[in-house]
Amino acid sequence: MDFDVIIIGGSYAGLSAALALGRATRKVLIVDAGKPCNRQTPHSHNFLTHDGDRPADIAAQAKAEVLKYPTVQFKNGEVVSARKSSGEFRISLQNGEEFSARKLLIATGLKDSFPNISGFAECWGITVIHCPYCHGYEVKNEKVGLMMNGDHAFEMAKNINLWNKDLTILTNGKSQLTAAQTEKFRSKSIAVIEDEIIALEHENGVLKNVVFSEGNKLSFNALYARAEVSQHTDLDLQLGFELTEFNTIKVNEQQQTTANGIYAAGDCTTLMRSLSIITAAGTSAGIMINKEMISEDF
Repeated sequence: MDFDVIIIGGSYAGLSAALALGRATRKVLIVDAGKPCNRQTPHSHNFLTHDGDRPADIAAQAKAEVLKYPTVQFKNGEVVSARKSSGEFRISLQNGEEFSARKLLIATGLKDSFPNISGFAECWGITVIHCPYCHGYEVKNEKVGLMMNGDHAFEMAKNINLWNKDLTILTNGKSQLTAAQTEKFRSKSIAVIEDEIIALEHENGVLKNVVFSEGNKLSFNALYARAEVSQHTDLDLQLGFELTEFNTIKVNEQQQTTANGIYAAGDCTTLMRSLSIITAAGTSAGIMINKEMISEDF
């Protein structure tokens, strides 16, 4: 075999796993397509020693540290197919190259799909944000909107209200809130607007106004929202591991998927998409993969 481990995805989780494996002198190949989900986000937060740093700078530093270990290689490319044959895993890249390994780690992140609202994608990660723990401090005490409906809106609003008292719920259509939820919002002076959203007016991703179908507008400093998520690849179908109901890869506490010899870590396994969480998961995956190979060889 060419490698002990092939890591598909070379962002925070993949690099973290490669660091653990490189320090265990394992021969590792990282293959990365170069499309991290946070590439539009100007600053990363809630990540100790890197609070406020640019995500691309964190990744570049991590890559440089990992590649100091001589048994770790990094290749820019996209994995288009993978299979298990005769006890080994073989991957094929878009350019036709093939490589084999004893173990696979999937760290491909998640693909965000945005609503059909003009300006939404351009603002994503800048002033259209998804997590108060990642972004809430930077917009605290400002006027913000929450584009959600039903129970999701109610639970998220409870969290955001800690940072922002000037909060408006934008259900983007008929409200699915219960009467009790609506009354609770009223008691907290949280307005609920059911008008359909057609556009976000912005300047280079900095939100100015939310535009509704009737032509009226509301200004906000930031808009909390969620994107629909899916896997970047169909490796689950090719390799036979399972996904959860949330379209994330199902893993156990050791980061093992439901297919033998295949591990997964990072965004592709969880909706808790904080850098500190996914980096820790990568470290755990690297250790557990190495532990499995040690047990097989001893």
